[in-house]
Amino acid sequence: MVDVNELDKALQNLVKVKNQLAEMDYSNERYDELEEELHDLEDDFQDNYGEYIDEVLHDVHDEFCPDNDVLLPIAYLANKYIITEDGKFDVSYDAGVFVDADDFPGKNTRMVLVPGPIRLILNIDQSTREVLWTA
Repeated sequence: MVDVNELDKALQNLVKVKNQLAEMDYSNERYDELEEELHDLEDDFQDNYGEYIDEVLHDVHDEFCPDNDVLLPIAYLANKYIITEDGKFDVSYDAGVFVDADDFPGKNTRMVLVPGPIRLILNIDQSTREVLWTA
């Protein structure tokens, strides 16, 4: 059984490093070091929680976008996360993996994994989203 709090904590740590890297220029002397740390965190996340998240992704895909292949859990991470003043995590409406959501034909929908609490969000358009799953 997966400890959802530990899973959330691991994802939050990964996301924070991802954000630091996104704000850094390639010429920064810490860039390579931080990129390596991110890859280690992604590997650890995949090793520790990949099977659990993969099952969730299969269930969500089956229900909402059955025509799309399920990717590795880390593929569903945004390039950058928004951390609000009260410490909540969010993403822009153009973040995530493109999926063909049956309920929204013709829309460029994207699925993204967000921490705090861990949830899968479907970004439908520039002002509409739906939470597909929450841990």
